[in-house]
Amino acid sequence: MKSFFITGTDTGIGKTTIAAALAFAMKASGMDVGVMKPFATGDQKKTGYKSEDVAILANAAQITDPEDLINPYFFPIPASPYAAASRLGLDIDMRLVLSRFEKLQALHDVIIVEGVGGILTPISRNYCVADLIKDMALDTIIVASSRIGTINHTLLTLNAAKKYGLGIRGLIINESGSEGYDVSELKNDLENLSGVPVLCSVPYMKKTHIEKIAEILKSSALFVMS
Repeated sequence: MKSFFITGTDTGIGKTTIAAALAFAMKASGMDVGVMKPFATGDQKKTGYKSEDVAILANAAQITDPEDLINPYFFPIPASPYAAASRLGLDIDMRLVLSRFEKLQALHDVIIVEGVGGILTPISRNYCVADLIKDMALDTIIVASSRIGTINHTLLTLNAAKKYGLGIRGLIINESGSEGYDVSELKNDLENLSGVPVLCSVPYMKKTHIEKIAEILKSSALFVMS
């Protein structure tokens, strides 16, 4: 199976959950999988990894790689990397990020990289998540919700991906609750409108179960196609 970059139609869409479940599924299938979240923002954990998202990814993949490889940049404020770095008076060195990615590639057979925010989230003034995906030369999986408005957000994300020349493996619908689209109808609409396959849908869970989601992914078109 190839390495993948996990992005989404928005922040808080379930990227970390899907990325962690995919890493868990790969590990359970006997693959040597590494994980990376180049940029993480938000409140800092008191123990372990600074970022809760990074901790979730590392635990799912069962790896002990150094934190500065998995997460080169952590900003303790909830903002885009561009905004966070600007407010903190810091510079972002993309050469460092890409060199850390190359080191992880040398350590593992496949890498699951989770982005920050959406595909056009700014990392620096003239560099966004889409540029990072292109520089890493990874196929992309886009996570979308089932909330009303997701068709618009998903099509905008796909149009941006096309503009940047990114390879899209497919979409994953992360069901957001009882309010929103019927998932089967949403799947048909997204595929008909975009021509991009919906790899699977993840049902709403009051409490996240990485193992259950991993089983869904293992039986999805993502594993069948790989």
